[in-house]
Amino acid sequence: MYQTYYGLSAKPFQLKPDPRFFFGSKGHKRAMAYLEYGIAQGEGFIVITGEVGAGKTTLMRNLFCGIESDSIIAAQIVNTHVGSDDILRLVAAAFGIEYEDVSKATLLIRLEQFLRSCEKQGKRALLVVDEAQNLTPRAVEELRMLSNFQTEYGSLLQTFLLGQPEFRRTLLSGDMQQLLQRVIASYHLGPLDLSETQAYIEHRLHTVGWNNQPSLSEDAFAEIFAFTSGIPRKINTLCDRLFLMGYLEELQAFSAVEVSQVITDIKQEFELPAALAGVPERDIASVEVSSVSLESVDERLVKMERSIGSVIDALKKILPAIKANTISEKE
Repeated sequence: MYQTYYGLSAKPFQLKPDPRFFFGSKGHKRAMAYLEYGIAQGEGFIVITGEVGAGKTTLMRNLFCGIESDSIIAAQIVNTHVGSDDILRLVAAAFGIEYEDVSKATLLIRLEQFLRSCEKQGKRALLVVDEAQNLTPRAVEELRMLSNFQTEYGSLLQTFLLGQPEFRRTLLSGDMQQLLQRVIASYHLGPLDLSETQAYIEHRLHTVGWNNQPSLSEDAFAEIFAFTSGIPRKINTLCDRLFLMGYLEELQAFSAVEVSQVITDIKQEFELPAALAGVPERDIASVEVSSVSLESVDERLVKMERSIGSVIDALKKILPAIKANTISEKE
């Protein structure tokens, strides 16, 4: 919607990780340097942690774009709510190895055969494990054991572990010493500061052809930073809503006032009705509908009407364009 209205070639604030929008903040550049160092070393574990939405996955996508596919075979695991045996099956599946209805011993043999086949072809295997904080200690140990597959020249498998800050607690527990000895680099990816938040937003906009329309004031950037704490995913969500509001209301400039308005809308969407305030989470489902005040119901209906009105306004704007395109195609 709004990208056409503002003359943008694509949606600038999508949540899907896209290496085209990679922004090299101080922290992201340093994390990328560690990853590139790990690639150059060709062995051991690299650990990158960061808050939810800090940009760890985008970091990896950007790294993959620069990896020479003819020399490195990379695979990624993102579903880590599994046990120690299933983690091996996920590794096998990620590398395209048959894993169904086989014993653990057979699975390990197949993994080793695959890794040695890569080595004979002059290639290295790289495993990227996302959401590593969900791994159990036993699952982490299984990944460590895979690093025992070696030749006289070095390890057959290198592993990058990406996770939220609590993963560091797992690594620092007493039974993780053998893994820690194989970690060749570790970095925590922090949030953006105020100046980086502004540069991040402008970078994503310039990537899709922004020519300062709509404009954003200094206090708008400050308000965005205050609400998002410099977390890229939160910035994307807020800015996406801000530009959508600008499209619906035909705005050509954003100040702190408009940002605050969007923030208020977001907060209201996720707050509980007044009648449920203070009710324990486990009891919310059992609260009778009749206990919700008429005033609360009225407020929710107003919000729904406002939301429906926004959709109708949007449809009124795009339907003429669709109709015109349809007519031109028929002609």
